[in-house]
Amino acid sequence: MRVLLGIVTVGAALWSGYWFIGQNGVTSGFENWFEARRAEGWAAEYSALETQGFPNRFDSSFEFLVLADPDTGLAWEAPLFQILALSYKPNHVIAAFPNEQLVATPQDKFRVVAEDMRASVVTGADIRLPLERSTLTASKLSITPESTGEATDAEALRLAVERLATGQPTYRFGLAADGLSPALDWRVQLDPAGRLPDAFDALSADITVTFDKPWDRGAIEDARPQPRRIDIKLAEARWGRLELLVAGEVDVDSAGLPEGEIVVKARNWRDILQMAVSSGTLNQGFADTLESGLSLISQMAGNPETLDIPLNFSGGRVRIGPVPLGPAPVLRLR
Repeated sequence: MRVLLGIVTVGAALWSGYWFIGQNGVTSGFENWFEARRAEGWAAEYSALETQGFPNRFDSSFEFLVLADPDTGLAWEAPLFQILALSYKPNHVIAAFPNEQLVATPQDKFRVVAEDMRASVVTGADIRLPLERSTLTASKLSITPESTGEATDAEALRLAVERLATGQPTYRFGLAADGLSPALDWRVQLDPAGRLPDAFDALSADITVTFDKPWDRGAIEDARPQPRRIDIKLAEARWGRLELLVAGEVDVDSAGLPEGEIVVKARNWRDILQMAVSSGTLNQGFADTLESGLSLISQMAGNPETLDIPLNFSGGRVRIGPVPLGPAPVLRLR
């Protein structure tokens, strides 16, 4: 009995020593990371940093956190942010976000409010922390741009990403939003007659993307990985009587220009076309010409209300068959 008690006592002392050494290492690691970012010209500040959780956890809490990257113009402010990890499994962490935070881009500032926003992140056992899989969930989410003050809301949001075993930096992304309600000013612009419901019936996506390099700590510290191939298994949006289904594949060159074909299946496509005019995406004259051509295509297909539209991306332009629509979007991550 005395021997057993001695073994337990020694084991507890060793574990306690491991935890306190680990706690110091975790805290020092965060402090050094923030110092390195400041040396690169970032705004990287917090009012307090504390790591607790003895004996089985390393739970780090940041108060009044501010991060801003001058090269991209992206910034983030949070009154409280927590990174939670089991002390015996430090490569799997949970990030707990505050109920309110501020995200700034070169275009606008956004106030993000959520009742419960959390992320789970699993990385590889490497000093660069390569991403293996991650999930982000949020409920009662509201995003309000400072410029308009009109919020986009969602009852629930789920985003998942997993690296695929392809030998390349290829990741599968899944997105689902429940009860997504676009901002009022945007709804009025697209649907001035108010015929559509306030919220989408469904919004989801299943997309696989190959990047030029893996997502790891360098994606934050240095530069974002850039897409080189995008495979849209299925993206779906249903909003009242309107429905869009998207699938296809494109390759992306070093300038961010896509090459390939995306097929869009549209139900009640005339209403969608008119929404593009209302939003300023298309001018009325071009929309009338486009509607005439698409009407003929849909009648030949046997259903005048449903249309399969092949969007061809080539040479920096996007076309429907031989009909040019305009310049292709540039697909680059800041």
